[in-house]
Amino acid sequence: MYRTIPNDQNICPKCSFPKDLCICESLGQEEQRVDIYTERRKWGRWVTVVSFLGNIDINLNDFSKKAKKFCASGGTVKNKTIELQGDHRLKIKKFLIDNGFPEENIEIRNVVKQKYKKRR
Repeated sequence: MYRTIPNDQNICPKCSFPKDLCICESLGQEEQRVDIYTERRKWGRWVTVVSFLGNIDINLNDFSKKAKKFCASGGTVKNKTIELQGDHRLKIKKFLIDNGFPEENIEIRNVVKQKYKKRR
């Protein structure tokens, strides 16, 4: 006897697996490349920038909420980047690895960008 699924709402439209076994998010994370670097902002504040290069299949707002909670800091989402207040490069790398991103695709750049120039 063959078993059929009564409606198509239980099947993911992207990967064609049942929604309980959906692998779309993990496939997107394996192909994703992530750059992590710091910037110095106005009044000498440090900001950690996590930029996602390539197609993003995850919801960045929910993901940034989890990252901010993990790093115990504030932050925001702009375009394909997450900005966290403070220098959290190593913490965010550990957070990304724990959430399924491969370590080979995560790059921490030691380049410090200074967006704000001091006046004299």
